[in-house]
Amino acid sequence: MQGYTHNDDATELTWRKSSYSGGAEGQCVEVAKAPSVIHIRDSKNQAGPTLTFTTCQFSAFTEFAASIT
Repeated sequence: MQGYTHNDDATELTWRKSSYSGGAEGQCVEVAKAPSVIHIRDSKNQAGPTLTFTTCQFSAFTEFAASIT
């Protein structure tokens, strides 16, 4: 799976969006990895709120999500 990445000057993070989101204009969530946390935001509202998880919490979430699909 290839994704889309871009640097955000406002957050100073590199955000990644899945290629399954429908390209640069698709509707999806974006994630950005910092040293000890993962940030998640709505790709349509980049200035809006973000969720922040520890890497352990995010890993547990993605494992759970993969198990129910």
